[in-house]
Amino acid sequence: MAKKRNIPGGRNLRINDQIQRDLSELIQREVKDPRIGLVTLQSVEVTPDYAHAKVYYTTLTGDPKQTGEALNEAAGFLRNMLFKRLHIHTVPTLHFHFDQSIERAIEMSRLIDTANATRAKEEADAEGGSDESDAGDDAEQDKHDDRK
Repeated sequence: MAKKRNIPGGRNLRINDQIQRDLSELIQREVKDPRIGLVTLQSVEVTPDYAHAKVYYTTLTGDPKQTGEALNEAAGFLRNMLFKRLHIHTVPTLHFHFDQSIERAIEMSRLIDTANATRAKEEADAEGGSDESDAGDDAEQDKHDDRK
């Protein structure tokens, strides 16, 4: 007989993933609100008592705020549809939140690129300035050698 592996939060993770998969499909096929454009569900976090679920989403088209309003208005319908699909005692109340982590990552990447470009320019200027001063020192040394 195979042993069960005890993974901390294993059941909770499986339920999070199943809710994410089912919601993605339901939003695409069942929700007809025009405010909801192309939505990607990034993650789902269900509370340990399965009473509430935070659903993090991003949008490719449309206003994220309007999309969030539309998703939260459709949350009751989506919860009812999940109840028919999931085989758990309590289906959580859904709360949709716009996931800003991708936008933050893009902004951080841009800042890092800007900092690296600035540093490279400063290093190039510093090297160029030292070469000029070295050239001046060499000319001064040549003049001194000619006098002897």
